[in-house]
Amino acid sequence: MRPARRGLRDEAGAVRGSRAWAAVAAAMFCCGWGGNQFTPLLIMYRDAAGYSVLTVDAFLGAYVVGLVPTLLLAGRAAARWGRRPLMRAGTSASLVASLLLALGELGPVPVFAGRLVTGAAVAAAMAVGSTWVKELSEPPFDDAAPGAGARRAALWLTLGFGFGAGVAGVLAQWGPWPMVAPYAVHVALTAAALVAVWRVPETVPGGTQPPVPVTGVVRNPRFLRVVVPMAPWIFGSAGVAYAIMPQLVGDRLGSWGLAYSTLLTVATLLTGALVQPVAKLLDRRTDARAVVVSMIVMPAGLALSVVAAVQRSPWLALGAAVVLGGAYGIAVVAGLLELQRLSGPKELAGVTGVYYALAYIGFLLPTVLALAAHLVGYPWLLGALVVICAAGTVTIATSSRTHLPAAPARMG
Repeated sequence: MRPARRGLRDEAGAVRGSRAWAAVAAAMFCCGWGGNQFTPLLIMYRDAAGYSVLTVDAFLGAYVVGLVPTLLLAGRAAARWGRRPLMRAGTSASLVASLLLALGELGPVPVFAGRLVTGAAVAAAMAVGSTWVKELSEPPFDDAAPGAGARRAALWLTLGFGFGAGVAGVLAQWGPWPMVAPYAVHVALTAAALVAVWRVPETVPGGTQPPVPVTGVVRNPRFLRVVVPMAPWIFGSAGVAYAIMPQLVGDRLGSWGLAYSTLLTVATLLTGALVQPVAKLLDRRTDARAVVVSMIVMPAGLALSVVAAVQRSPWLALGAAVVLGGAYGIAVVAGLLELQRLSGPKELAGVTGVYYALAYIGFLLPTVLALAAHLVGYPWLLGALVVICAAGTVTIATSSRTHLPAAPARMG
């Protein structure tokens, strides 16, 4: 069957062709923007709003509390009701979350609520949006090269994370109404994306695909020995780079703390976006080379963060953020490509949700370290992370060539 031509519309007026996946990618971009616009503002909430370091880190944790359960449920929900209703709901939730966060001057309750809803929105983008983009990158919707769907989804979500942090940080540092303006921009962008995603064709009409258990995939030895040891470090590394490092060098920054926090966030995520094509080049069916490379770079970045913490050097912290961003970018795509080989089409959305849930466990790392820092200094805690991460690298490397999928699957 010949792929649909770009720009055509079906009888219901749905956007088809390459514009279809692009509309979903735009919604993912906005959900990612909403998910990370808060991160560089942590210093503002601590210094200007007067919240403690533990409370500010708990705001990050609230995001994970909203995200992980939604990730685990989203795949089955998408199989039952279709991709489009879930992605519409997720994009709408992202918009509502920013409205709640804009009320943050009234107290911590709207902030916690907004972060919870933000987590649910990002979960929909990750589990449902990633799968939908993958399906819309295949015939009859598009004739993209194998692997394009995974790269498109990961790239646009990462770009959303990066642009959201960058714009929010700039507006909060130099713009008017610093606790409102960043969220107002996101509301406007998300409203436009919501209109676009409303007309994208459904790839799995509701009720036509019964929920498929994913236990077979998540119990697969390759999933357990290659994907699971790597996944929490995806966002664990990002959390170290742009949630922990700005706090450790804050006394060297003066009034530029918020701008520097924004710089670290953008540097981490921009590096992650730029290196994602490398993951495809490294990826191969005969071993887990791409995953192993990401997990070699990861402890190197953590080791540099230890040095930055000891020296309290903003420049070394920036270098650590770049290295950790590179590890993040390779890891997130490498993991998705592993999943596409391990999963059938009916399992993919659910397995993707499990994968991102594991990945976001790492985002609790700043909260855990903030609690532990009352007992042990940050350099020691970060040093322990180096050892734990290196042990995971060894586990993955020894399993790299084992339990390979029997036959290739068509990847979008």
